[in-house]
Amino acid sequence: MIEKKPLFIAEVKTRSPKTRSPFGFESEYSRKYLFEIAAEYGDAVAIHTSSKWGGSFDHVQEARERLPRRKLVVAKGIHPYDEEIRIALFRGADLVTVVGRLPPRELAPVCIWEPNNLDEIITAKDPAQKIMWNERNLATGQLRSDTNFTMARWAHKGWMVQASFIAKPEDVHPKADAFIVGENLIPFIEAL
Repeated sequence: MIEKKPLFIAEVKTRSPKTRSPFGFESEYSRKYLFEIAAEYGDAVAIHTSSKWGGSFDHVQEARERLPRRKLVVAKGIHPYDEEIRIALFRGADLVTVVGRLPPRELAPVCIWEPNNLDEIITAKDPAQKIMWNERNLATGQLRSDTNFTMARWAHKGWMVQASFIAKPEDVHPKADAFIVGENLIPFIEAL
């Protein structure tokens, strides 16, 4: 039996907001350097679209222009409005994350939905929907204590991304279709 390798999404993450977030982050590395590392090692490159995370839609377009066409560009952000999804796609993103709301059916094929909790996955019941399961509790910044990737994988049979608390290859769940590494990108690469 051929074992499939999960898609490695290397995230260019220079910071996360400290104002509204209990887990603010500031990278010691420049966006340029992180992009070079992500482009070299990732199967896909995630670029933030919000300045709160050190990103912009211009950065998405720049990534698309600099990367080979075979390498996916993921526009990472909350994207509360459908128009933001469309802008990211227009700027060159292949996939767009949507946090806390199900994307509309017509945009779902190009969206990775990040639900707030396990109940949302169970209620959605759509195996065609791409899902990002974040091991971080977005309210506290800590590891979730209520559920984990194994439970989310049980609830969703479709394509699923594992996110947060991945610092080395052994942290990747064997049932993940993809995984995203941002804050720990450099230690993860060093552990390869």
